[in-house]
Amino acid sequence: MPVKNIKLNNGVAMPEIGLGTWKADEEGILAKTIKKAVDLGYRHIDCAKIYGNQKEIGKALSELTVPRKELFVVSKIWQNKHRPELVPGALDDILGELQLEYLDLLLIHWPYAQKPESDTMSPTVDDLDNVPIMDTWRAMEALLDTGKVRAIGVSNFNQAILEKMIPQCRVVPAVNQVEIHPYNQAPELVKFCQDKGIAVTGYCPLGGTKISVMDDDFIKRVANAHACTPAQ
Repeated sequence: MPVKNIKLNNGVAMPEIGLGTWKADEEGILAKTIKKAVDLGYRHIDCAKIYGNQKEIGKALSELTVPRKELFVVSKIWQNKHRPELVPGALDDILGELQLEYLDLLLIHWPYAQKPESDTMSPTVDDLDNVPIMDTWRAMEALLDTGKVRAIGVSNFNQAILEKMIPQCRVVPAVNQVEIHPYNQAPELVKFCQDKGIAVTGYCPLGGTKISVMDDDFIKRVANAHACTPAQ
């Protein structure tokens, strides 16, 4: 399966199609999935600390015969690592779990911060921390100088946040990963990012947690007309 690359704003090539690993937590299945995906031509693997499965992903990656330079591995720091002094350690922790010397892309998972002791995916007001996003981003920028990341970006950032960030950035985010599918196309955000040289990665392309585009009658008709599955 040939996959085209897109060039990020720092010149790094990123495969257009990637394998997501969210909710892939059944032991043994994820490793087999990664190996099969790579056999089929996937090179872009999307991970995150909060997914809780990076150790299994790391083991699978270590057993691949494909050269590391051919892979594009992404991960994300969680909200409880937004304090600038915690960012370098968060990266080292991710690299350790994935058994890698560097990441191709590191993202800030969400724009708001949680206290260091809070690692919940459903934070309350008491879990939130007062960390300006630019403090976190400057720590991300510094990681580029370590050689441990090739590109940095953000995830789930809206246009208003990006408009405030970009004039203050030494390095403009290379990527903004957001939920994109037929029911949530976000055309204004996509255009804004593209105009600023920020590549948009769409997660949940087959629908979010409560909907599935594969069940949509219109999409089924389009798929049938082109002899494809709704997912294709």
